[in-house]
Amino acid sequence: MNNHKLVKNVYFTEETVSVDLMDGRTITVPLAWYPRLLNATPEQRSNWEVCGGGYGIHWDDIDEDLSTEGMLRGSPAPSSGNS
Repeated sequence: MNNHKLVKNVYFTEETVSVDLMDGRTITVPLAWYPRLLNATPEQRSNWEVCGGGYGIHWDDIDEDLSTEGMLRGSPAPSSGNS
């Protein structure tokens, strides 16, 4: 199994979300890419769990999912009028 994208930790600054990977890399992207996370409380942001076989992060409180693959590609959350 390829462990290069397995999530180790997730943390935030006022402007970014960062994900530490098990292989030592860190992905940092603008928080503005993910409006649900941007508008979430610090408590909601800190309540995450690894999902997708270790390749994703899920926030149950705000119904948000991110994949390490999407973050590495530089893919913002899709715009949706239904959010």
